[in-house]
Amino acid sequence: MKDKPLKSQIRLTIVLIVVSSLLATIVTYAAGIWLFSYLLYKKINPANYYEAQIPGIEAYIREQGGALIDPAARERLERVIPRDGMDYQVFDAAGNRVYGSSDAAYVAQPEDLIRRLNTTFPARGRFVRAVPVVSGQDGLSGAVLLAYELKVSPASDSGRYWIAALLIVMIATPFIYFVLAILFFTKRFAARVNKPLQMLMAAAHQIKNKNLDFELDYRADNELGRLSAAFSEMKDELKRSLSAQWRMEEERRSMTEALAHDLKTPLSLILGYAEALLDDPEAARTAKQARYLDIIRENAEKCSALVRRMLYIAELEGPGLQVRPVEVRIGPFLRQKLSHYELEARQRRIRIEADIRGDADTPVRFDAEMAERILDNVITNSLEHTPPGGRIRIAVRVRPDRAEYEICNTGPPFSKKDLENLFRRFYRGAEARGSKGGHAGLGLYIVRQLAAKMGGAARAYNAETGEACIAFHHAIETPQTSSARREEARQEGCADE
Repeated sequence: MKDKPLKSQIRLTIVLIVVSSLLATIVTYAAGIWLFSYLLYKKINPANYYEAQIPGIEAYIREQGGALIDPAARERLERVIPRDGMDYQVFDAAGNRVYGSSDAAYVAQPEDLIRRLNTTFPARGRFVRAVPVVSGQDGLSGAVLLAYELKVSPASDSGRYWIAALLIVMIATPFIYFVLAILFFTKRFAARVNKPLQMLMAAAHQIKNKNLDFELDYRADNELGRLSAAFSEMKDELKRSLSAQWRMEEERRSMTEALAHDLKTPLSLILGYAEALLDDPEAARTAKQARYLDIIRENAEKCSALVRRMLYIAELEGPGLQVRPVEVRIGPFLRQKLSHYELEARQRRIRIEADIRGDADTPVRFDAEMAERILDNVITNSLEHTPPGGRIRIAVRVRPDRAEYEICNTGPPFSKKDLENLFRRFYRGAEARGSKGGHAGLGLYIVRQLAAKMGGAARAYNAETGEACIAFHHAIETPQTSSARREEARQEGCADE
């Protein structure tokens, strides 16, 4: 069944619904006919049921004779007459009604009553039997009229309920069976279709989580089977492509690290010899040679700084760099850090404003070295792009589980290209924000990587005031969260034992 095309499965499901509901209805109708026959025999009176009671009632009337005319005989007479389907009237010899179960005028005149004795005649939609009441000494003492209908009727109230219930069931049966068949067969069809779809959704979730080591265990010669096969092929091709990309990335990282290591020693030698020549008072050199040595030393220092950053990025991208939380008070930590930039800010005529909110004096735990490097990169970048007379605004908010930083400057706002590429490796920025001294474009890339390592993130945006802003946050541990984590670890250890 599962190998059939979906169109064929839908058609077959419809056919099964119709056929199964039809067969079930036929079986139910057959059972209903049998049950109706049973009820007709046991619970239903035939059309002539009351007519067949007449001889017995007449015999009782003859036996009682004139005593029936007395109203005191009413109770005894009603024990003989079936009251649920037959009415009666008792008349005296003068044709006057004495008592009875009905007030209907079945005869117009007393003479009509005498004429119709011992006959059955129709009146008011019923059949009426006129039975004479004869007394031994007095002769005709009166008459009894018995009115009944010739129709099928329930033998009792329970029979009436059984017939009504049977009719309701037989009318509702086709609809009930049709609905049940729809529910049953569509559920089976949905289960067949849902299984591969759930597998595809789970596979897509695995790919989203960068896990490509799985197999789709679904085989069918239909649309879903072909879709699953195509998905498996796509996954395998993606795995090969990503594996190749990951290998290339690892090779690039290794090559960058090796190249940086190889450059580190000769650059150190160049810088050392340049400084030695510049610091040697006895060395004979012209002003031009001294200027050249200054240029060599300055660029050797830049190259050394770039090599150090490349080595740090290689360490950052590898598995070796671990977060090492220490106990820090964020308020004093930030104030001390900002004091390092006051001299450079004054020299550039830039104002630094800090706003620290939250419980910044309570000891918390985070990797202070990583946080310090993030602040160095962001604040240095802000100093570089803020014009003289400008401002750098630093807002810090300490929350129970993380610390949030917002560093904005009055330099040129970020361009659309900047916002899309600012945290990419080696991105040097648009011309409006280009570095006057040149840079490698690694600072903000390091910011994003370090923030992610510390359980946070970084983003760039332009404030409504036109300021260019870098915002980042990182996780912190308070004494309460630290004790809670230790308790969880202790409980997990006890559970393992």
